[in-house]
Amino acid sequence: MTTQELPAALAEIVNDFRALTEPDRLQLLLEFSRELPELPDRLKDHPELLEQVVECQSPLFLTIETEKNDAGPAAAVRLYFKAPPEAPTTRGFAGVLHEGLDGLSAAEILAVPDDMPELLGLTRAITPLRMRGMTAMLGRIKRKVAALEQPEAS
Repeated sequence: MTTQELPAALAEIVNDFRALTEPDRLQLLLEFSRELPELPDRLKDHPELLEQVVECQSPLFLTIETEKNDAGPAAAVRLYFKAPPEAPTTRGFAGVLHEGLDGLSAAEILAVPDDMPELLGLTRAITPLRMRGMTAMLGRIKRKVAALEQPEAS
């Protein structure tokens, strides 16, 4: 897979990671951890609206919302994550996905290859369980987006 197959923002993130040495990639992941946006108040008070990604070693919850066009189909998918500050790797992965996917169309998100997390070059620096967590986050996002698109297809 090449970064040409990725949406522009996600491709830029992957290229940023690839341009660094392994220790510096971990520092960049920590930066993404610190930049993960807080949940909006409407979600903070309603944890039942978030879904846990149980494959993650640390507690991570996510949800998606869509912004509709007047014409009908969703114009943009918005991603929301909740991860504890003491889980910087998990928060970092969520930050990467947020920055790379938030605001894209459903079709763009569904086209992201499932093995995209491997492109970050962290497979030797991060445990396989943690890498599986990021892959699971992406998979969960894609399943939720696909489920939202289902009613429109009928």
